[in-house]
Amino acid sequence: MNLADVFTFLFVILGFVIVYVAYWLATAGLFPSLTERCAERLARSPIKATVVGLVVWLPVLFIGTTISSKAPIAFFKFCGVILMILSTLVALAGSSGLAARVGAGLPAARDAQEPWRRVLRGGTILALTFVLPFIGWLVMVWAFVAGFGAVIMGRPKPDALPVAEPAPASLSAAEPATP
Repeated sequence: MNLADVFTFLFVILGFVIVYVAYWLATAGLFPSLTERCAERLARSPIKATVVGLVVWLPVLFIGTTISSKAPIAFFKFCGVILMILSTLVALAGSSGLAARVGAGLPAARDAQEPWRRVLRGGTILALTFVLPFIGWLVMVWAFVAGFGAVIMGRPKPDALPVAEPAPASLSAAEPATP
């Protein structure tokens, strides 16, 4: 192995680390409630989130892989690839909750003013595990699976339909309402 091979591996891994942290920060910035719900779900029941992620995400990936490899029409192959990419993006969005959870364990003084720093710290630590061969890769796979499960389990519950309030009794049909 020469120096060019070493730099190839180094920069590919650093690229993954940067992309993961950037995606987690973007998710925390664009969808803070999703990140908080996933962090809370992963804090309460990480094993349940992992099992739900395995049960739901693996069949989705299998279906996407099967469609993309066996479909006779290019449009269906494209749909299979899109299915795999979108489900992976959902898993990454859910794992932003894990990054926030790890960052919450590393508190800093400016966390109240800049809550995104938790995700930055936790995401950096979590993404740097990717550097470790095999063990780090298993941690990242677990983070994605648990993140997908956390998104599925952490969906907001639909509220009841709003009930229309009756008009005040002082207004009658003959009297127009004044603004």
